[in-house]
Amino acid sequence: MTPDNPETVADEIRARLLLLSERNTQSIRAVRREFSNRLSNAPSDFVFQLTLLLLKNEKTVPRFFAYELVQHHRQARHSLNSRKLKLLGEGIDSWTAVDTFACYLSGPAWRERQVPDSLIAGWARSRDLWWRRAAVVSTVPLNNKARGGQGDAIRTLAICNLVVDDREEMVVKALSWSLRELAKRDRRSVKNFLDEKHTHLSPRVVREVNNKLTTGLKSPRKS
Repeated sequence: MTPDNPETVADEIRARLLLLSERNTQSIRAVRREFSNRLSNAPSDFVFQLTLLLLKNEKTVPRFFAYELVQHHRQARHSLNSRKLKLLGEGIDSWTAVDTFACYLSGPAWRERQVPDSLIAGWARSRDLWWRRAAVVSTVPLNNKARGGQGDAIRTLAICNLVVDDREEMVVKALSWSLRELAKRDRRSVKNFLDEKHTHLSPRVVREVNNKLTTGLKSPRKS
């Protein structure tokens, strides 16, 4: 049964999290699962509005909690579009916030073509390093099997190409991750990309991705 309004549920969630005797990912996620079950039949807009309310108080409700409510609600997940992603992504300013946003929401929505390629490309050109990272990390669900990816070299490399000269550490690390994930699906495309762009890419990206291609590991142990 769906409560009368999102504010009521938001208040209840905050209260439940504040009462946790042990505040860790496991205990917080247990509360999230409980509310996901309760909201399974709620309209998608109800879940969306609830998520926006929760995002206003990150000290009490972690972003991953709010994002997982959408991720685990079929209708809400399938209703994501460019406008909703922009609202859900407001304020992302850390690698954890970006990666949960991109892996749980924007990446899957893009993979399912709920949003256009131009949206992710626009993020890759942003002046904000965190939105650039979000663009690159959004490629991970295209290729990661555990996240439902089937492999998409064309869209992945199109975004990677937009940030080859970027030297912000968080973007460089995301680019390495993106290419290493694609390498599990399409080694040849990644190898060709490295050969073509090696003079532009950060040495870290070249090293880690080459390691992945040759040893299967990002950083193999030295003998």
